[in-house]
Parts: sequence; structure tokens; C-alpha cells
Amino acid sequence: MPGADLLLAIDNGTQSLKTLVFDLEGNLLAKQQVYFEAYKSPRPGWAEQDPALFWDSLCCACRKLWKEKPGLKTAIAGVALTCQRGTVVNLDRYGRPLRPAILWLDQRKSPGLPPMSGLWGWFFRLSGLGRTMNYLRSEAEACWIAANQPEIWNRSFKYLLLSGYLTYRLTGKWIDSSGCQVGYIPFDYKRLQWARRWDWHWRCLPVKPAMLPELKPPGEILGTVCKEASRQTGIPAGLPLVAAASDKACEVIGCGSLTPDIGCLSYGTTATVNVSSRKYVEPISMMPAYPAAMPGCHNVEIQVYRGYWMVNWFKEQFGHPECREAARYGINAEVLFERFLEKVPASSMGLMLQPYWTPGLKSPGPEAKGAIIGFGDVHTRHHLYRSILEGLAYALREGKERIEKRTRVPVTSLRVSGGGSQSDHALQLTADVFGLPVARPHVYEASGLGAAIDAAVGLKLHPDFSSAVAAMTRSGPVFEPDPSNQRLYDSLFRKVYCKMYKRLKPLYKQIRKITGYPA
Repeated sequence: MPGADLLLAIDNGTQSLKTLVFDLEGNLLAKQQVYFEAYKSPRPGWAEQDPALFWDSLCCACRKLWKEKPGLKTAIAGVALTCQRGTVVNLDRYGRPLRPAILWLDQRKSPGLPPMSGLWGWFFRLSGLGRTMNYLRSEAEACWIAANQPEIWNRSFKYLLLSGYLTYRLTGKWIDSSGCQVGYIPFDYKRLQWARRWDWHWRCLPVKPAMLPELKPPGEILGTVCKEASRQTGIPAGLPLVAAASDKACEVIGCGSLTPDIGCLSYGTTATVNVSSRKYVEPISMMPAYPAAMPGCHNVEIQVYRGYWMVNWFKEQFGHPECREAARYGINAEVLFERFLEKVPASSMGLMLQPYWTPGLKSPGPEAKGAIIGFGDVHTRHHLYRSILEGLAYALREGKERIEKRTRVPVTSLRVSGGGSQSDHALQLTADVFGLPVARPHVYEASGLGAAIDAAVGLKLHPDFSSAVAAMTRSGPVFEPDPSNQRLYDSLFRKVYCKMYKRLKPLYKQIRKITGYPA
């Protein structure tokens, strides 16, 4: 629209969907949030959700936005979408979902698949990677659906990530951003395109090229908002939808990181440490660098799969008094947990926690389990809470050092986003563990801001990503390491934490062998 210069960012997370309006200086002018049940679990370890719930939440959040501030609608220049990663949707030829979406949290496996055939199967067996490929295939949602629900797989006209599904609902086109392609799909992470026809991904997965959307890089226009989407959402028809990226990738540029010397920590359900890189660098051998929210760039990332979910675990298992008190005062229990951090000294008096409650591909290994060592009669649940935050920081520091070895670029400062970033105590603890200055971005909604930056560049409202990031991001408070705490944490990290997994790994394997858990 003539004279319009505001940006609408849609951020579809695991437990809510947000609509956010930013100006060209990165100021958040309006926000609406619709909460929903994170997932349904018809069987243990499953995590599914009706895809229509995400679309209905998007429509509801948009309508609430226009109702609160009706004048904004005519000032919106364009839209960008960022989503949770790895959630997949099967659609028929009319765009109707054939089954519930399988979320990134889903733990189902497909053991016993027939070995890969052909030249690639022979190569992987000969190179000793046969078990790795079998593991990857057993993790792939497409393999599970094809093996267990073949009638649905055979009727699937399109197999999309959630970003592709919502883009289809907004534009009516089978198209998506290459920056959103994270999951068990035939994507070439190095080239940032679908894998070539001869690539091993096509032998590993039952997905066919025609089932996938067209891809465009972040910052390019995917299409325009169609009339039906406009009718349901209130977004003006014809507004451009600009390609953004996944939520983690958008967080990185929303925190102001464009280079590998600035590390980005995400203290969300999954905790991650990330750097931006123009070079393709695998953080762990055979584990890809993910697409960044800038074209031609990558995010080198290490994950702690359950991350700040562990705070919720603590709340449910040990935080009942605080939950009751918080309910009386109408606040979150996490606010009261801050008192624990004030009472307990750095190092939790030697209580050391390794946060692998749920191992993922990028934790030390699939057999990993959580561990807490160093208990004494002085320790309370207050110490346990602090040890959780310290354990997450140790794990992410270990990931940071691994990334530095791979990129050969030292990280000199940190940005922290996600729910855990709102705690000053947690950020000071992080600065002390890493021995680096730590800052939170000027707005909490870093992922939405990253999507808005993509929109600003795509609409030529800023000339390039460097200019857009310089204009739209800035740091909030900076937390400097406390020298005495830094020395204490450094000794514990190097002399204890870094040795825990290696020493415990044989025991983890025995536990798994004896109990069958994790499967």
C-alpha cells in the first residue's frame, strides 16, 4: 500500500501463535497472542496436533490485532512468517490435511525398516555408516507414515513443513522458504535447495520431488495474500508474503548476529547455541548446519533437546509451593524461582547436572541420560534448581567450544533470547559460565523481529541485511562475567563437567541394555 512501512510478523510456536507489528527501527508496536494445547499424545511418546488449529490461531490472532488497533491494517507493507521447526503435514490435492501434524517433539520410531538398496545402500554399509542411516530413517516421520499408514501416504499429494502449510493457506501456492527447511526431508543443507535427483536422501526417504513445495530464499517474495486468506484473517488481500526462516534462525538475526564471532543462545523449550556463517560448517560430523534467515548463509547449531523445558519439569516435580503462591498473586511460578538463585551460591555447592533428560541427535549420543552428581546433606531443591540452569549453561558452553573448533572463529560475545532470557540471574550465571559478556535483545520477540527484518529487506524498505539488522536490532542490558565466579565455573567445567559424559557413557549403555529405556 502507498506510504505503508510497517511489518506484520507471524510467529507460530509450540504453545502459541503471535502476530507482531514492527516499524523499520525494530520497535514492537502491537502484539496479539493465541495460546493452544501444545500437542495431543494418543500414544506414549507421540506428539500430534490438528493442522487446522494452527491456521485458526493465526486467523484469531490477526483479527484480535485489527480489533485492538484498526488503524494499523492500512500501514502494513508486507507479511513474514516464522514457525517451529520439523513439524510435518500431509495434504491431499485439495490442500486438506490427511492426518494430524506430527510435531518436532514426537518420539516415535520406525525400527526394522528394510535396508537401503542400490548403490547408496552398498556404499553406506561398506563405509560403516549403515547403522547411522538406519537410525536416521527410523527417526523420519515420512518413513513411519509410509510404513504404518500406507493408505494415507499413498493419498498424500504434498508433504510440507508447518511453514509450507501456512504459506499455502495464506497465498494458495505450494511454496515455502528455504530458510524453514529443517527436518527429516530430502534437503541439501549445503546448497540450500532440494537434494539432487541422484542424492542419497531420495533412497533414504519415501518422499517424491512432486510432493514438495517450490523454495525461495529468505528475503524474496513468496506470493501475495489471497482473497480467502484475507477474508479469514483480515490481512489485506494482495499484500506480499516475504520468505523468512525457522524460529531459531529468525532469532539469530533478531538478536543482531550476522557473523560467527557473536554467539546466540536460545533459552527455549529446546536450548541451542548458534552462530551465523557464510561457509557451510557441520557442527558435528554428518549433522548439517541449518539454513539461516539470510540467503546463502547457515546457522551452525548445537542443541540441548529439552533445554528450558527442564524448568517446567522442576516446577511440576518440586515447585508445588511456588505454584500455589504464584496462583494467589496472579504471577508465574518462575518469578518466585528467582529467589532460589539468590539463596544458592555459584556452583550450587558442587552439585553438577548434565541435562540430557531426553537425548537428541545433537546431544552426545542417543544413549545419553541425565545425571546429577555431588549430592550432600546441605543440598535442597533450591540447589537443584540452580544446578539445572548451570548444567544447561555448561552444555551450551561445550557446544560453543565445539562450534569454535569447527569454524575456527572464537566467539567473543553472546546474545540470549527465549523464555529463560528474562531472568537477570540466569543471564549473569551464563556470563560467568562462559566467561563472556552476555546481552539480551532490546525486544523479547527476537524470532518475530528476525522475520520482520526479512520482510524489510524483501520489500526494499532497507537496502540489505546489514543495514536492516543495524537499524532494527540493539542490545538491552549487558551482563559482564564476575571474575571469581568465572574462575570457579571454569574449573568445574573443565575438570568435572567435560569428563562426566565419557565416564558415565558405559553405565548409560548398561542401563539402556538392562531396562530398555530409552528405546
